[in-house]
Amino acid sequence: MSGGKLSCAWRFLLLGLSAVLVLLDQLSKSWARESLHLFQARAFMPHWNWTLMYNDGAAFSFLASQNGWQKIVFSLFAGLVACAIVYYLLRKTYSRMVGIAFALILSGAVGNLVDRMRMGKVTDFIDWFLGSYHWPAFNLADSCITLGVTLLIIDSIFCAKKL
Repeated sequence: MSGGKLSCAWRFLLLGLSAVLVLLDQLSKSWARESLHLFQARAFMPHWNWTLMYNDGAAFSFLASQNGWQKIVFSLFAGLVACAIVYYLLRKTYSRMVGIAFALILSGAVGNLVDRMRMGKVTDFIDWFLGSYHWPAFNLADSCITLGVTLLIIDSIFCAKKL
């Protein structure tokens, strides 16, 4: 439906999807904080543990060791991104894949923003590993952002109209 008129119902369905994903993200983080002990791995599947960790910085703990200014900057940035995406979803023309991608990114930005606003840090607990190598811990919000960005890349490579 690229370039076509999107219904109001479709636009609000995307916002509803984001809201449900934020709720699932917050419920999963709450479960992690209540059920897991900090840095103690609980095996879930081969190469997959539940391990409670907190991130004071951005992706991969970028700037986590700073004195706190980064929390304000990351929160403001996430808030601005969320507002821009809501505006885009409600007012602009886009394909269904792009709409879903932005709904996913919106849910991830808001999910991690809620953590920063409530606790000053983001709850991470999904721990993937191979041998002794562990991927940085992440959460459902991070997964939504990653999937959304991946869909945008796929759309830009394979689906976007070429000039």
